[in-house]
Amino acid sequence: MSLVGAGPGDPELLTLKAYKRLLMAEVVLHDRLVSDEILALIGEQAVQYYVGKAMSSHSVPQDRINETLVNWAKQGKRVVRLKGGDPFIFGRGGEELETLVAAKVNVEVIPGITAASGCAAYAGIPLTHRDHAQSVRFVTGHLQSGDSLLDWQALSRPGQTLVFYMGLSNLQNICQALIKHGIVPSTPLALIEQGTTQQQRTHIGSLDQLPAAFLNGNIKPPTLLIIGSVVSLHASLSWFEASDGCAVGFGESKHLPADRDC
Repeated sequence: MSLVGAGPGDPELLTLKAYKRLLMAEVVLHDRLVSDEILALIGEQAVQYYVGKAMSSHSVPQDRINETLVNWAKQGKRVVRLKGGDPFIFGRGGEELETLVAAKVNVEVIPGITAASGCAAYAGIPLTHRDHAQSVRFVTGHLQSGDSLLDWQALSRPGQTLVFYMGLSNLQNICQALIKHGIVPSTPLALIEQGTTQQQRTHIGSLDQLPAAFLNGNIKPPTLLIIGSVVSLHASLSWFEASDGCAVGFGESKHLPADRDC
């Protein structure tokens, strides 16, 4: 039984071990954010099950996913639980591993490149930089209990980069809370849409001036939110989104050509 991180979207960012497990798998349970290109790498002998989750829409409850993993593994099948990004970073991999270990299933965890690292790198935004940020924080953007569970005072301190997963629907609340707790309103932010794929678009704004594409409702998940002065480096370091690529300013929108070799 293997818990496998599929990375942020580009199939060539899979680890070699992850690729080998996909070739050998007999049963694969995959999430919504696993790209079609990665699913195409699964061996023909494997049976695939979609168990993805979106906001307020869970195709299969987590408890049932856990139970299914145990049942397949105990039948002696080569099972892969394929998760977008890294299983242990906002991927519920820890919960699934707890269930498998409690059921005495022989299991391994194969890490994946998490969205923060992959999307930031493809957008030309270093998460740390000696001139900008000495630390980085990964934060969930799902504010199910308002903002009470997040330490906004700590998140508003200088010298760090903030990366919000699943934060698109709460973007305005996040910006307002950070400003309220002392962060400079002009602090730049980036919304990276469909990062590391040929459809990647990077939308640049600031805490007090959100990207026009967001205000117009033109940004769709999966989207990663990066906040901090490192975002200012995107303009000069954007290697993936070249001069005719898909970097997006206020009100602009460009796409990489489908046949572009990046």
